[in-house]
Amino acid sequence: MSYLISLVIGLGVGLLYGALDFRSPAPPAIALVGLLGMLAGEQLWPMGRQLVTGWIS
Repeated sequence: MSYLISLVIGLGVGLLYGALDFRSPAPPAIALVGLLGMLAGEQLWPMGRQLVTGWIS
């Protein structure tokens, strides 16, 4: 369900950009690298917290 919501919101933003004749703030390749960084950070946070908890105990 999350994928569908994300897709619908992305399509909506894309349609809005097209209707306003507005270019995307970042080229697609740069935007994908940013998304990859976001995903990596999302995964690293719990891993880092677990590592610190292991050091403390």
